[in-house]
Amino acid sequence: MQIAFVSNYINHHQITLSDRLYELTGGDYTFVQTEPMEEERVKLGWNTEYVNRPFVKLYYKDKAACDKVIMSADCVIFGGCEDTGIIMPRLEAGKLTLVYSERIYKSGRWKFISPRGLKKKYHDHTRFNGSPVFLLCAGAHVKGDFKLIGAYRHKMMKFGYFPPTEIYKDLNELRHNDRTEILWAGRFIDWKHPEMMMKLAENLIKEKKKFHITMIGNGELENDIRAQAIKRGLTPVMSFKGALTPEEVRTEMRKANIFISTSDRLEGWGAVINEAMNSGCVTIASKSIGSAPYLIKDGENGFLYRSCDDRALLNKVLAAFDKNLAAKIGLAAYNTVTRLWNGSVAAERIFKFVLDGENRIPDYEDGPLSEA
Repeated sequence: MQIAFVSNYINHHQITLSDRLYELTGGDYTFVQTEPMEEERVKLGWNTEYVNRPFVKLYYKDKAACDKVIMSADCVIFGGCEDTGIIMPRLEAGKLTLVYSERIYKSGRWKFISPRGLKKKYHDHTRFNGSPVFLLCAGAHVKGDFKLIGAYRHKMMKFGYFPPTEIYKDLNELRHNDRTEILWAGRFIDWKHPEMMMKLAENLIKEKKKFHITMIGNGELENDIRAQAIKRGLTPVMSFKGALTPEEVRTEMRKANIFISTSDRLEGWGAVINEAMNSGCVTIASKSIGSAPYLIKDGENGFLYRSCDDRALLNKVLAAFDKNLAAKIGLAAYNTVTRLWNGSVAAERIFKFVLDGENRIPDYEDGPLSEA
């Protein structure tokens, strides 16, 4: 059985999935990379060596060979690539395809009324409703967007991004501080709302809590946030580490008791949530983030709060100060990723889906390829 994955570039969000599919197919798996990795990602420490995996083919260097794979494969996963023309011949030939997408109306669903936009969506998606084309929803809000345009009726499945899953013998070996360590990691840009962490710090000081907030990342708002933290007298309880590699971020997650993601609806997926849960953090995330409602069951393996609501965020953080509850939730979060929401499980379910050839949504209760 031949399976192909077509996307912009291979990275740590798909490497576990790809490695496992390569094993399951006996080497008959191809990742078609359509463009070189962005320099910004390279500077952030993203691994560029994945391109040397034996299953990677470069579309921009050998278009003919890649087009042959795309047309001949038993199933093609297509996503993260703006050039839909690459996959169009396959779709029009009526061959099994899994379209992998984040939400299409991130800035507001009112945009769906655009005649030009609807025409484009019909061409790329809706006209294939009668074909064996399924939607892999990379986020909990994707289904609602595609329902607006009438695409993929009864053919939408949960999916996402799958950074490498780590197995730890002692989940809490790096958590030995007598204060609650809170971590935030991301780009310092407006829709990730790093400013909310300063308000949280002020509120926790008022609550007389013993804590420390570490913020990781860089971006256009970084200098302003740092300056405001100094101005507001928050430096005793807040520190900034700048940009770190993905591996260094994971180490910081293992030290943290609580991980917070404050992004709004512009965050398509948010792989830091996978990583923080895998690290055993009590993960607190905005409901608007794509991955959050898929991965987090509020109060069981993490907490969800209403986007940009400082008071709602504070209440969830205060609950996480309960050490017994935090230990229970951190373990449940770890189990969610290691047992269900990971690249190996996703690959195995895709392989079975293609092998069975039933062209219907599998009957999984939750996780990858369950009904969205």
